Amino acid sequence: MTATPEISVDRILRALADPSRKAIVERLSRGPLSVSSLAGPLEITLTAVAQHLQVLEECGLVRTEKIGRVRTCSLETKGFLPLEQWIRDRRSLWEMRLDQLGDFLAEDE
Repeated sequence: MTATPEISVDRILRALADPSRKAIVERLSRGPLSVSSLAGPLEITLTAVAQHLQVLEECGLVRTEKIGRVRTCSLETKGFLPLEQWIRDRRSLWEMRLDQLGDFLAEDE
């Protein structure tokens, strides 16, 4: 059995840096949608939406499923775990540094 390679935080951030992909994720956060429903408000072609979805799928952020002639997309919340962990790690580091700064400033008083 082959292990699934872990998706890097850099790859996730690059995927979300694109305004169209970010808009797709925002819309899917409200629930599953078809590819054509995603394309409408973005004012981009179905081909462009499919390309953006492929990037998001490769990062593990979106899942698509074809039922009949309709391809439905939904958010894959597990895909955000590496990014969530990265933010959590940075947050604890900065909280510790701010606490140290507070202690240092309190010593001067």
